[in-house]
Formats: sequence, C-alpha cells, structure tokens
Amino acid sequence: MQLGVIDIGGTSIKYGVVDGHGTIIRHTSIPTEASKGGRAVVEKVYRICDQLMEEQDLPGIAISSAGQIDSVKGVVVFATDNIPGYSGTPLAELVANHTGLPVTVENDVNCTALGEYWQGAAKGFNHFLCVTIGTGIGGALVLDGKLYTGANFSAGEIGHINLYPNGKPCTCGNCGCYEKYASSSALSELVQHEFGAEMPLIHFFELAKAGEAKAVTLFKHWVEDVTTGLQSLVHIFNPELIVIGGGISAQGDFLRDAIQSSLDKKIMPNHRKSLQIKLAQHDNKANLLGAARHFLSRYEGEDKAFTDDTRR
Repeated sequence: MQLGVIDIGGTSIKYGVVDGHGTIIRHTSIPTEASKGGRAVVEKVYRICDQLMEEQDLPGIAISSAGQIDSVKGVVVFATDNIPGYSGTPLAELVANHTGLPVTVENDVNCTALGEYWQGAAKGFNHFLCVTIGTGIGGALVLDGKLYTGANFSAGEIGHINLYPNGKPCTCGNCGCYEKYASSSALSELVQHEFGAEMPLIHFFELAKAGEAKAVTLFKHWVEDVTTGLQSLVHIFNPELIVIGGGISAQGDFLRDAIQSSLDKKIMPNHRKSLQIKLAQHDNKANLLGAARHFLSRYEGEDKAFTDDTRR
C-alpha cells in the first residue's frame, strides 16, 4: 500500500508517495505562492492530487499543513496572513470531493513529531517535545506516546510563549514572543545588525565554527534565548527528549551540543538526568512521513490492508 502525501508550507508544497512501512518512495516540491491566498493553494493541491493519481492507484491522500488544524474534521481553524484567506478552509472535505478518496489533514509540526516518532529521532521515546526552528518556531508535544493537541487543536504554539515582556512586536498581536528572538529569522536579523551586511546563515555558522569572536558571541547569545524558552517547557512537561527540526538543524552536532550544554545549566537535576537533545533525522521530509502515519492511525482497524501493511 502506498499513500499520496502532501505538505503545505508557506514557501513550498512538498508531495510524493510513502508506503505503509514509512519509506518515502519519491518526493518533490513546488512553490506555494502563498500570497495568492488559500483558494489558490487548494487549487494547487488539486493538481498535485491529479498528478499522483495518474501515476498510480492510491487508497488515500495524507496532508500536512501550516496553520492550526482540526485534525478530526480536516479543517484549517486558524492560519496567519502568510496564506491569506486560508483560515476556515475545510481542506479534507474539499480534497476528498475532488479526488473521491479518503483524506486526512494534520498540522505540519505535529506531522514532524509523528514522522520522527514513527521512523526517526524519536523512535522508542514516549514523552518528547518537537521544536521546529525556522521563520518562526513551531512545537508539538507527545505525551505517553500520544500527540497532545489541546482543547481546540491549538496546543504546541511555543513560538508565542513570552520571552521578553514588552519586547518586539509579533505577528500574533503580542510582544516579546519566543520566535522573535530564537527563530532562524531572528538570528538572521542579529547577524545583519552585527556584521553590517546581509550574510547567509550558512556563512555565519562557518564563522562561528571557526571561532571568529563576533560570530561566537552572537551565536551564544542566540542559543541562550533558545534555551531560556526550552527551560520552561522542560520544567512543565519533563520530557525525555527534545527533537530539534527546521532548516537550522542542518548545523548538526555544533548546534545540538550548544543547546544541550546551555539547557543543562538551566534545568533542575531531576529534569536533566534523562533529557536528550536530538536533531530531526528526516529534515522537512518528516512532515510527509507524519502525514502518512496520521492517515494510517485513522484508518487502522477500518481497512485490514492498512493494518497488515504497517505491522508486517
């Protein structure tokens, strides 16, 4: 059994095919062109589905999407203006009507967590946080092996915990939010201010790794903000693992070790003794895996073919 999988992000829409064992058979991406609005994004999803269905017989479509997602009904309950007019979109219903197939939809960071739990860095862990560091900061929480989504499918908005009261204004309407200081875009702002020119983060990290004084100082300052936010989360949830995802995770052990060292100094001994920091193994492809895992979890027991395929 092979599922069609789609990951709707603000920059690109990734899509492909995942089998019931958690193997990505193939994948590619196209620009989202999010500024054209939610309806245009849905039209792109239709065309992707048509392409996937032309290539092979599919039992269903599994979607990961930006925004707060009612994962039971497959509705975008809230999205920022990064995709104008996307809030309220009954995505699962629209795509199911277009394709005639079962469709599931889950939040993208939740899908990262599910994908890494199924076939990645969180495999074998039942209490963990997944934190994606990118343009903003996203979060997902797995407790006792189950994704925690909150009362209104909005849990995990850790990018909007308050780090500095009366701090920088945020797109959410508040000030001082975590992602305004600890995201990769926040780091880019610091780099440009310090070095006086637009410098790609990959070059900044090369300087920091080489020991260039200004770069090292700035990197440590940013890591302190990252771990100050994580400190509160660790003390509240007592996870055994934090998975760091997003494009910045490409910095590997240099980043992981810095976060682990800084965080260890900020948390109480009983929280520290079993806590591990890992980087997501599947990068942004974890969302495709997580979308498939969400679909399989929904339909296991309803279709024996799904159940058999995932438990062999």
